[in-house]
Amino acid sequence: MTEYVPPKVWTWDQPSGGQFANINRPVAGTTHEKVLPVGKHPFQLYSLATPNGQKVSIMLEELLEKGHKGAEYDAWPVRIGEGDQFSSGFVDINPNSKIPALVDRSGNEPVRVFESGAILIHLAEKFGEFLPAAGPARAETLSWLMWQMGSAPFLGGGFGHFFAYAPSKMEYPINRYAMEVKRQLDVLNRRLAESEYVAGPDYSIADIAIWPWYGGVALNRTYEGANEFLAVHEYENLMRWARQVDQRPGVKRGRIVNKLTGDPSEQLHERHDASDFELRTQDKLTPADETEGAKDDAI
Repeated sequence: MTEYVPPKVWTWDQPSGGQFANINRPVAGTTHEKVLPVGKHPFQLYSLATPNGQKVSIMLEELLEKGHKGAEYDAWPVRIGEGDQFSSGFVDINPNSKIPALVDRSGNEPVRVFESGAILIHLAEKFGEFLPAAGPARAETLSWLMWQMGSAPFLGGGFGHFFAYAPSKMEYPINRYAMEVKRQLDVLNRRLAESEYVAGPDYSIADIAIWPWYGGVALNRTYEGANEFLAVHEYENLMRWARQVDQRPGVKRGRIVNKLTGDPSEQLHERHDASDFELRTQDKLTPADETEGAKDDAI
C-alpha cells in the first residue's frame, strides 16, 4: 500500500468505499420528497435498532414497564442503507439526518427532538423517571450520559468502522481505536466495581445510553468477533452489568424495535402496540400481514 499524500484542498471526487459508501456524502439536506407516517400514539419514533436507536425504544419500553401509559408510541423504521434519513420528512425533524428522531405529540404543538441524549433527557424530565431531579445524583447521571455521547464515536465510527465495515483491514487504525476502546472499557469496569449501575445505585438514562454500545460489544451483538478481539471477558464488572441490564423486560423489548436483520424472532420492524412483541415479530408475519398492519396503524 502506497503512502497517502493529502491534497491541499480535499474534494469529493470518488466514493469513500466500504459498506456505507452509497449513502456517505459531504453535504446535508434532502435528496427526495417523502412524508413520514404518523400513528395514533403521543410519541412518534423514527429509528433503527442500531445502538443509538435502541436507546430511545428501550427508554420508552422502560417507561411503559413503570406504568406510564402516556409513553405509548409508534416506532417507524428508517432504512438508512436506502437513504430514508435524507427524505424531506425526516430532515424536517432532524436536519442532521441521523437516527433516532422523535416527535412528541402529547401537547398542544408537536415537538421535534433529535440526538439520542437529548431525547433521553426530554423523556426522563417529562415522566420524572431515570434522571434525578437535582443535586449530585443528577450531575453524576448527566456526566455519564455525556461520557457516552463523547466516547461512543471512538467505538463506532472509529473501531467499529475499521474492524467491521472498511473495505480493507488496516493495522494502524484498528490498533489505534482498539487501544482507545480498551481504555473506555476499563473506565466502565472500574466504575462498575464500585457501583451497581453506571451513575450510582439506581438504573438511569446513563445505563440506557451506555448499554446498547458497550453492553452490545460485551455480549457480541455489535461487531461480530469484537468481544474476543478486545478480550471483553476480562472486564468482569462490565460483564456483570451487561448481563444484568440485558435481563430487564423493557430492554428485552426495546432492543428489537425497528430491528430489520438477524434472528426473525428478534425483528420487530414496526411497533404500534404492546401486543406486537408477541404477535408481529418477523417469524410470525407473512409479507402480506406486514403490509396490511402498516396500513391499519397509520393515520
